[in-house]
Amino acid sequence: MPQHDWLEKDFYKMLGVSSDVSEKDLTKAYRKLARQYHPDANPDDSAAEDRFKAISEAYDVLGDPDRRKEYDEMRRLGAAGPFGGARRGPAGGGGGGTGGFSFDPSDLSDLLGGMFGGAGAGRGSSPGPGVGPRRGDDLDAELHLSFNEAVDGVTTSVHLTSDVACSTCRGTGAAPGSTPQMCAICGGRGVLDDNQGFFSFSQPCDQCGGRGKVVVDPCTTCRGSGIERRPRQVKVRIPAGVKDGQKIRLKGRGGPGRNGGPAGDLLVTVAVSGHELFGRRGKNLTLELPMTFAEAALGGNVRVPTLDGGSVTLKVPAGTPSGKTFRVKGRGVQGTKGTGDLLVTLVVDVPTELTEAQRSAIEALAAATTASPRDHVSEPAQT
Repeated sequence: MPQHDWLEKDFYKMLGVSSDVSEKDLTKAYRKLARQYHPDANPDDSAAEDRFKAISEAYDVLGDPDRRKEYDEMRRLGAAGPFGGARRGPAGGGGGGTGGFSFDPSDLSDLLGGMFGGAGAGRGSSPGPGVGPRRGDDLDAELHLSFNEAVDGVTTSVHLTSDVACSTCRGTGAAPGSTPQMCAICGGRGVLDDNQGFFSFSQPCDQCGGRGKVVVDPCTTCRGSGIERRPRQVKVRIPAGVKDGQKIRLKGRGGPGRNGGPAGDLLVTVAVSGHELFGRRGKNLTLELPMTFAEAALGGNVRVPTLDGGSVTLKVPAGTPSGKTFRVKGRGVQGTKGTGDLLVTLVVDVPTELTEAQRSAIEALAAATTASPRDHVSEPAQT
């Protein structure tokens, strides 16, 4: 929604909160209303759908600290600005505002452009190039881990190519042995003021590009920008139990800040490879363990491998069916909230080729078996 439309709506009233509401209470109020008027909870109710859109629109502005600040400033100027309502209505008209003036929010578009570094700045946007300190960009990288590394945790490095502070001038943009000089035009402020009656507009200084400093002797490596692009390694500690697709945020290891601003963050997405034996279900490890028919029928002890290279002994009761799952406590994935278990599913292995002795034994078993496991299945009635 264009900024000049903001004054036409009271976003605080839409969410049922006061203008000094805290971020926590604002979010709580929005979630309560969103659940109440969500289209899924109000099928075929156009009024509820319109209310839901209005609530979402209000929170989209107030839920972002920068946009909320802009909105509050616009409300302040619109309600008590020097124009008192700004535009005179038609002759003899009684438009709202003092002295027959009516207020058109679009009159503020140029004003806000000077105040906020460009009208229409959306969520997460930053001022124009070179205007004051700017936070660096967040960067993305992918890290491939083995199954065991993800379970146990590991300290490794991420390799990427990105913009970094120039290694020659350390980000100043000035050649070694020299330093940037304060801009004589703006006095180091980075902006120039243009007084227009009631208002004072600010715009970036053309001489220094908004930096407040001028590089007289530019660095030959970065040509005065203070930034160079090169490969680098970032050390990262991956906690035990990390999941495939999980993101790890490394504060300040992203793109370099501009004009003295802080660096951005590095978001590392973990890609975990599979294991030839084990699977994973949350904190639990899974394993399918083959067993013979004799072991399933007679029962006994079977050896079960564990991820750490060891093994445990599992006691299998006689008559255990194929697909039965047993839980081995504490042999799963270790995390901050405890350790999971190893879930062992026993699968009866049916041989595809038989020796003469095996065939004779199975035929003897078949001859000795008088009951059928299908006796409970009745034949379909004759029609």
